Amino acid sequence: MKERINKTNAARLLDRDRVAYELIPYEVDESDLSAVHVAAQLGEDIDRVFKTLVLHGDRTGHFVCVIPGEHEVDLKLAARVSGNKKCDLIPVKELLPLTGYIRGGCSPIGMKKPLPTYIHRTCLDFDHIYVSAGVRGLQLRLAPQDLIRVAHAEVCDLFVG
Repeated sequence: MKERINKTNAARLLDRDRVAYELIPYEVDESDLSAVHVAAQLGEDIDRVFKTLVLHGDRTGHFVCVIPGEHEVDLKLAARVSGNKKCDLIPVKELLPLTGYIRGGCSPIGMKKPLPTYIHRTCLDFDHIYVSAGVRGLQLRLAPQDLIRVAHAEVCDLFVG
């Protein structure tokens, strides 16, 4: 089965950096692109399945937050850690032109141009986590330390709780 999965740009970048990972396919439900659905499809704890959000700050411009799938990013915390006074999620229509990824398939690895990336501290509670591989229906399973290194991510609090 592994041979038939097409490598994504994110996977090729991990190969280049000699990072151990697995590509894990799952069944896509176009009416439910949530990380909760992905976790259920994978049979995994939702706290291990991270979603990638792209935000725009009033001072620094675009940046990325990677958080466990069941949580919502705290915009005040995200603004603070990214050096902004305020920030907001970008409109969905801006996602593809900015990152090269579509909603439900946005990976923190391999965006069109590198953006400052922040990942919630609970990633360090696990030996592996899941993030999008860059297309709907495919997740990357990798060690959080490897994701932090490859995405040049800063570990911080992005929600309260």
